[in-house]
Amino acid sequence: MSSSPTAADPLGASFAQTARRRPVAVVSPDAVQVRLAEASGPETVEHALPQEVACTAVQVALPAWGRGRVDLELASGDGAVRLVGVVEDGRCRLEVTGPGGTTTHASRRGGDAGSPVALALTLTGTQVTLLTRGGTGEDWTGRARVDLRELGRSVPGGARLVRDPAWLAALVLRHRGDVRDLLAGRFGQLGLRDLRLVTTAAGDAWTDPAQPGARWFTATSAGPGFFATAHTSVWRLDLEDLRLTHTGDLFFVREGRQDPATGGPGVYGDHATHLVRDGGSWLVTTSTWGDFDPDEKDARVGVVLARTEADVTSGLHVLAARPLALPTDGLRSVAVWDSHLVREDDGTWLVGYVSARKFFEFCPVVAQGPSLDDLSLRAAATDRRATEGTTLLRTASGWRVLASDGRDNPRGLRERYPVWDLDLTEVGTLDAPYPTNLPWPTLVPDEDGGWLVVTFNGTPAGGRVLGYGTHGEVLVLSTRPTR
Repeated sequence: MSSSPTAADPLGASFAQTARRRPVAVVSPDAVQVRLAEASGPETVEHALPQEVACTAVQVALPAWGRGRVDLELASGDGAVRLVGVVEDGRCRLEVTGPGGTTTHASRRGGDAGSPVALALTLTGTQVTLLTRGGTGEDWTGRARVDLRELGRSVPGGARLVRDPAWLAALVLRHRGDVRDLLAGRFGQLGLRDLRLVTTAAGDAWTDPAQPGARWFTATSAGPGFFATAHTSVWRLDLEDLRLTHTGDLFFVREGRQDPATGGPGVYGDHATHLVRDGGSWLVTTSTWGDFDPDEKDARVGVVLARTEADVTSGLHVLAARPLALPTDGLRSVAVWDSHLVREDDGTWLVGYVSARKFFEFCPVVAQGPSLDDLSLRAAATDRRATEGTTLLRTASGWRVLASDGRDNPRGLRERYPVWDLDLTEVGTLDAPYPTNLPWPTLVPDEDGGWLVVTFNGTPAGGRVLGYGTHGEVLVLSTRPTR
């Protein structure tokens, strides 16, 4: 490896943290459908809130600080299913009504919000969540949550309804009680992780000619719970001030995944996504975390591939995706995820990804082939059991494979960014800080010939009610001085 960073080979550089970002938004600022400054009153007020995806939120200010009762409700157009969040004298609960009756969901320890100044209700995938904020500038805290998959008696088929485009298109918002500053629309994020540089098929950073001083990334927008509450988002990073700006959201319809409730495929918030510009179209690969249930027997995660000519760097897109067969020959494998694609000059495709022996024990894999439909396994780092974020990087020394060695690996292979050749023979490590969780080593060329690593940590949000899955913060590491 070189001893100093160059545009061709950054692997001899030393990196230091220069920025930390966490753009939390319950309602995404660029996806607001209903906005009311004055929205109070004892009567029920109703608004149409049509959705394309189950990624919906409403938030209000509480001028009475949680005294009395305030209801926020998301309901089906026919009124058969009602998802109601209630704060009453500082105590929070969810009331879910379906054809089989009403169930109430409250946390004994987490449901007491004290004197909240704001209330939010979200539907992310199959999970309904109620959150409050305790004061200006304070963080959102989860107060109650329920997964519709668990309510088979009261809301039979509820988990399938939220995948049904017709059901989502008829969604209605209702509110009762003293509220102000109502916002409703698409859910944003509690944190960001799994950041991938948007690239060309050759592996270079893709740039918009109109904004040469920016780079684009996909990220997993953390929802208020486990992986099925998250989705893929697209972000612009301005290289000068390292400002992150949300530009789009991606959801997926999976080929061959028929929903018995609708007779058609459902829409999923799949994530861990790579966005690749290939000629006049976009290739999009993602991992099928959108309905993953770790308690489900024979749970599986795979990788799917979409191609589109739409501008997926901006706005909301629901993409038709087909399975991408990633080889695991000779490996004991229950799942693959974290795909990263490049095409060599001779047309050969290289794909980096992760294969799991079981949930959650996994290692990096590299495949290659003349097309994405004809891949063969080239190498697997089977000495690892907690390494992911497989990333392919072209350097002056040829292609290199980077990843993130987590804390559950064997001793000596923990908390580091290994660097391999394409046969997964280790040739070094990236000299960069290793924060919490499994931070991906996403290398980004800077305008002045330096490099950035745009990664993330495992810092959660929202408190104990929400559990695991609300991480993380975006960390920018640089070869340049702190700015």
